[in-house]
Amino acid sequence: MTFSQRLGADFYATIHCEIRARMEVAGIDLLLLDSNDDVIYTTGFSHYTTERPVVFAITATDAFLLIPELERTHAAHQKIAAEPVVYFEFPGIDPPFAVLGRAFAGFKGTVAYGHAISLARVKPIETAFPNAERIIPSNIVQQMRLRKYPEEIALHREAARLSDRMVEAGVELIREAMRRGGPLPSEVEIESHVSRHAMRTMHEEHEDVMLVQGLASGLVYSGARSAFPHGMPTGNPVKIGESIILSLGCRVGGRAAESERTFFVGEPSKLQLQHYAVAFEAQRMATAALIAGHTCASADNLALAYIRDSGMSNCLLHRVGHGMGIMFHEPPWVEGGDQTIFEPDMITSSEPAIFVPGFAGYRIADTVLIAEQGPDSMTLYPRKLEDVIIS
Repeated sequence: MTFSQRLGADFYATIHCEIRARMEVAGIDLLLLDSNDDVIYTTGFSHYTTERPVVFAITATDAFLLIPELERTHAAHQKIAAEPVVYFEFPGIDPPFAVLGRAFAGFKGTVAYGHAISLARVKPIETAFPNAERIIPSNIVQQMRLRKYPEEIALHREAARLSDRMVEAGVELIREAMRRGGPLPSEVEIESHVSRHAMRTMHEEHEDVMLVQGLASGLVYSGARSAFPHGMPTGNPVKIGESIILSLGCRVGGRAAESERTFFVGEPSKLQLQHYAVAFEAQRMATAALIAGHTCASADNLALAYIRDSGMSNCLLHRVGHGMGIMFHEPPWVEGGDQTIFEPDMITSSEPAIFVPGFAGYRIADTVLIAEQGPDSMTLYPRKLEDVIIS
């Protein structure tokens, strides 16, 4: 039985109902959202973001999606949960926001726009709605997106499963090269291989695949290069005796997950074992601290304090984690400055790490659901020492 990535009309009806309820409380009559992720969240429409505005507009009774002409058939094919309002081009003889304004001719209420909107678009909005009582920013949809609906959690869980399989595919590529006794693959070869593997799996096992930017990809960095967080893959080949980080993820139905492990190519040295032990325990502690009712800051403080107490303060370069949803990085932020209280159905990463200058980085990361009964790691690739030695 195939897995369907597309959410149904009932899901978007629920989303629209919740948005309208929050709009009423906030005194908002018209809400405009133009970020790619908000558009996916509210309509199911995925598109390649360019300078051409794509804007979801919702009132107490109607839901529209402003799109350029070149997206008309694309939107129809995706059966979007909004009525299209089409303009020809950008910047346009007939500008996009002027076209949207005419769809609300005579509008006099309060207009709100999402926090992600470009400042360059605020003035065109003001021009398009000259009789509006107020035009203000609003984060009501961002707040909604903190907690996931059951249908979304199912998509995240499948994305997590595929992310684990990406890691597995990367390990097997290295292991097979070692068996043959030939040259080991480069970072970029591994990244390309695992991305193709994930996309092929989706098309073989899923129906209604939602094509999004960043469908499946990752970071692969080895040896001394792995001491740079977010090191982009290069032609640097994997070498026996070094460690390698596979930081891989995908989006299923527009919902993200990532799985990340540090591996040793051949038997690790005593120093590598010491480093890995610190990273392993910090990540275990961080995941255990992702508890409903506790703050983001508390989880970050706990795991980072352990790394500092282990004498590795100079190897600490980032927070414990970040929220995941439609984007790989979105609120809440699992960091000492974020006092957001974890609630059930939030999803975050757990990825404290150490980066030893000039030597190597060590990071283990999981996608974790905040659940009533405790943290629920949706990525399950093994992380014990015996599981991360490639030989």
